[in-house]
Amino acid sequence: MLETLKDTRFESINRGYNSVFRPNRLSLGLVVPIETYATGSVPTMKDHIERVQLAEELGFSAVWLRDVPFNVPSFGDAGQTYDPFVYLGLLAGQTDRIALGVASIILPLRHPAHVAKAAATADAISGGRLILGVASGDRPEEYPALNVSFGDRGAAFRASFDYIRQMGKDSPAFENAFGSPNGRIDMLPKPTSGKLPLLITGGSQQNPEWIAQNGDGWMIYPRNTAVQARIISDWRSRVEAVGDYAKPIMQPLYIDLTEDPNSPPQPIHLGFRLGVNHLRTYLKSLEQIGMNHVALNLRFNQADIDTTLKRLANDVLPDFTRAYADLEI
Repeated sequence: MLETLKDTRFESINRGYNSVFRPNRLSLGLVVPIETYATGSVPTMKDHIERVQLAEELGFSAVWLRDVPFNVPSFGDAGQTYDPFVYLGLLAGQTDRIALGVASIILPLRHPAHVAKAAATADAISGGRLILGVASGDRPEEYPALNVSFGDRGAAFRASFDYIRQMGKDSPAFENAFGSPNGRIDMLPKPTSGKLPLLITGGSQQNPEWIAQNGDGWMIYPRNTAVQARIISDWRSRVEAVGDYAKPIMQPLYIDLTEDPNSPPQPIHLGFRLGVNHLRTYLKSLEQIGMNHVALNLRFNQADIDTTLKRLANDVLPDFTRAYADLEI
């Protein structure tokens, strides 16, 4: 178990980031689409808006979209199928409070000017609820389709990241591999706070110190709890070494929630089939080692989805940070 963070706080960035991430606390979100599609790679998207609205009503802190430009058979998951930025706009208009996250935009496959404008727009129209995960990409098949070098994605990621950061400033002037704004033009809108919360996914072809220095948080993959504890401890040490605010860390988790609340955990892809009592205990163990957010994925869930959401809200959420306790509306 990690020592509790003392006299530390996360940077205040926007409504979404501030409500999801609290030092020494775990919050829970959901990966969209919130549906079961265990036997194929493409979801139906049936009742997808109603399920996001139900998640907000029940008190989940965030929903998370993915950036899947092409349906790659070897990857096996088309995500929510809709373009993430178009979908963010729709969700912004159909919800009021829940944070809208993306895990994660593949920066080398998009021009950063387009990412910066689309992300700032989503942040503005949602009232500051966007959390933008970014990544270098792990599907080699997509790169030749866009005439982009897979081998150079690490350098492209860094240049794109810096470009997006610069676009939060007024009339920025800088030199970049993606272009050189001269200070006589500007991009609008600006993010609600003047800065987009950027969370880096995995390694993204960068060294750990660069991630700690530049990211507003870190998205990692599920691992054995003991291993995850060491990773979180190392993350905290790197962030402290660069002298910045404390920064959050989060992970996804696939679950198949059984009817029997006492069913012991059985491994599934990146998660467990288990009863609600064991899920609560497991999430508490993640909170104790310093995890700040878990995005639950119900793709392999066998029970009715609406029933599962309500069971999670009744039997799990009360033990964790509720979504909007201190959120200024």
